[in-house]
Amino acid sequence: MTMTSKKPGHENDSQLTVNKLQKSIQEMFGHKDSQRGVDGTFMWFMEEVGELAGALRSDNREELAGEFADVLAWLVTLANLTGIDLEQAVAKKYCKGCPRCMAEVCECQISAKP
Repeated sequence: MTMTSKKPGHENDSQLTVNKLQKSIQEMFGHKDSQRGVDGTFMWFMEEVGELAGALRSDNREELAGEFADVLAWLVTLANLTGIDLEQAVAKKYCKGCPRCMAEVCECQISAKP
């Protein structure tokens, strides 16, 4: 997964990977995150998921984009606090096909959780 980064000092590093995002979040907020801990951080994450739910019901694309970014940032924070390499975890579970049926394009029943 790559995203464009416009962080000052990173002009030559235009592609943001999950790994780079995880490191960036750690650098920016790690000192605060470790003080808050997993439980407190999880509560913030859940609040952001609630805000995303509200934004999904609105017609405001800018608000929706911001809430997606917030949810991702708090998810990355939880991964940092628990010592999980999120890029590696996602690649292991989802980059070899559907984790349930193993097909490249999921063939599971629509009601089945992948």
